[in-house]
Amino acid sequence: MVFRSFDGRVAASLMVTGFVLSLAGCQSAGKAMDNGALQPDPPKVKASDLRAYCPKVTLREGTAYFNSYAKGGQDDPSKLAYQAAISDVTRDCSRSDGTLTMNVAAAGKVVPGPMGSAGTVTMPIRVVVAQGSQVLYSQLHQYKLPITDTSAATQFAFSDPNVSVPVPAADTYQVFVGFDEGPPKAAKPAAARPAPKVARKKKPVTPAAAPAQPPTQTSISDIPR
Repeated sequence: MVFRSFDGRVAASLMVTGFVLSLAGCQSAGKAMDNGALQPDPPKVKASDLRAYCPKVTLREGTAYFNSYAKGGQDDPSKLAYQAAISDVTRDCSRSDGTLTMNVAAAGKVVPGPMGSAGTVTMPIRVVVAQGSQVLYSQLHQYKLPITDTSAATQFAFSDPNVSVPVPAADTYQVFVGFDEGPPKAAKPAAARPAPKVARKKKPVTPAAAPAQPPTQTSISDIPR
């Protein structure tokens, strides 16, 4: 009797296991036959693609922070609306028909300042691909981030998935991402003061010289004797 009871339990266990496997097979087949159409297998990743060159992204010094101030309060800490900071950068690459396409991403946070308020902040983020002194790609994005809580930092994640350049013959590409406020605004030149008027001195009028008298002809008769 003991052996029969044991065999019954084993048989039941095998039946449950078979049912689960059958159900899993049906579910798998259901995914493959989505809407009655056989779905193609996802493309396989080649080992050559994993070893292929994908340029490193660099956060250039001086482009990791961006400050925004209330109107008229430039560079005044008490007028700071918010400060944005990039803390991480990354990318992924794909190749097709001689073109290298990259998705360049940057992540960070926005910290409200004394003049911060809820709303949407706009951050100028530029992505650049260069080869030596030659710029192959440069795009300035006006990235908008909604701010709802001014008592804490707000995280953000930016990406540019359309970075396309020719596949290089050598590993010589440089990729940069960072905040770009553009060149500093030149101060308006002070209005030129009009030159003081200098009174011109009138030249003294030189009286015209009296016309010279013709010389008197002296004769012998005029000389006193």
